[in-house]
Amino acid sequence: MTSSPDDVSPVQAGAGVTPAEAGAQQSSRVVSLGSSSVSRRRVVSLYYGFQFFFPLHLWLPVFYEYQRRMGLSDAQIFSIQSFYYLVFCLFEIPTGLFADRKGYRTSLRAGALTILAANLLPVFWTSAAGFLVHFTLIALARSLVSGASNAYLYEYLKAQGVVEEYKGVEGKARAYGLVGKVVGWAGVGAMMQWHVSLPYSLSALCGLAACVYAWRLPAQAAPQHISDAGRSPTESGSGIFSQQSSGTLPAGLRGLWETRVLPVFAALRGSRVLLLLMLQGTGIFVLVRIGQINLYQPVLQSKSFSVASYGWIMSVMTLFEAWGSSRHDLFRGKLSDISAVFILTGAIAASLSLMAVSGQAGTVSALLLFSTAAGLSYPIQRQVLNDAIADSRLRATLLSVESILDRVVCAGVAPFIAVFVAQGRVGSFLHIAAAAAILCMAGIAVALRTVQFPAGEAEPEPAG
Repeated sequence: MTSSPDDVSPVQAGAGVTPAEAGAQQSSRVVSLGSSSVSRRRVVSLYYGFQFFFPLHLWLPVFYEYQRRMGLSDAQIFSIQSFYYLVFCLFEIPTGLFADRKGYRTSLRAGALTILAANLLPVFWTSAAGFLVHFTLIALARSLVSGASNAYLYEYLKAQGVVEEYKGVEGKARAYGLVGKVVGWAGVGAMMQWHVSLPYSLSALCGLAACVYAWRLPAQAAPQHISDAGRSPTESGSGIFSQQSSGTLPAGLRGLWETRVLPVFAALRGSRVLLLLMLQGTGIFVLVRIGQINLYQPVLQSKSFSVASYGWIMSVMTLFEAWGSSRHDLFRGKLSDISAVFILTGAIAASLSLMAVSGQAGTVSALLLFSTAAGLSYPIQRQVLNDAIADSRLRATLLSVESILDRVVCAGVAPFIAVFVAQGRVGSFLHIAAAAAILCMAGIAVALRTVQFPAGEAEPEPAG
């Protein structure tokens, strides 16, 4: 991997080693991020700040209404949304390669600048073309940050020798971000009544704050390089994905193919465990997307809730999800992380079925169970997946591959959701989604039990 100069920090001084020994240590392991004067508490605090402000899109609950007031038709609005998911998938791999090649901090800074521009656009450019560019930039910004942020934190804690703290830091960062959304979304209706574009202007200020935090994050160290002797045949240039297949590419693209793309194929082909854990994460993502986005309003509408209640129910759900994210150690000493993710996925699926057969009180209870399980599962699943990635150079790219899987499955599910909603069979779809998720998780669990781990590859379940 070729890192940018500002993302590579020197070996810490004053460690009592000679320059030769320091060089050997740097080549054999991942050294700590930033200078020795940068405390872990400060880095974690900066990470919390970035993760609080970057995703704080205050316009999210009202963007549909805002676009309608700006003169867009329903067909235009939903066409833009479809395009958003498409470009998000297209951006994921290139931005993951960018983060792995140029550095995670560089990718976070680029994402923060992009989100700032994206949030400002709808204030001044309110046509369909303007919103199309707006959502394209949102997709680009999220792609730049989605894998790079997780990878930055994981690599930092790994370099500090405290990787076991990853779940706690990631969970708290998510919890703080969710609480911010609760507070911000509670007043977004009043903001829009006072000035129609105020939610976008304030979201741009949040993007500016994210830029400040991104620029204060310390530089990262050069990741560990794996020698050719330690690579699989696929990585070394033999097998199906050989370097011969890149012989007709221009020199620059050939270098990228051989040093970035081939190792990703090799990692996926060489670790069935990694693929299975990606599928496990996709199951959670799709279920959460169904409950929080696709069917949230249709479910409440089918239970005769008023439109005014949608906001406070979502706020309470978000609080429960935040509580779950901050209680990542609830299963510590009782279950392995992988087992905990399976159980929580089952709880999410069961809550969907419970919504289908419940009245108003039962539906709210099911939504709160759903949100709690989703909050608990996220930091644990992130830890499990990160532990399964052996080559730190490819972390952001492989996390982007999982993100693509998530959205491809959502894209395939969306047409079926539309059919069931149009027929008034929301409850039936909830039952089908729950049953399908449980069956898929059972299959993944069996596969994880029976898969043979390659030599030297450890099972990614923490001991404690």
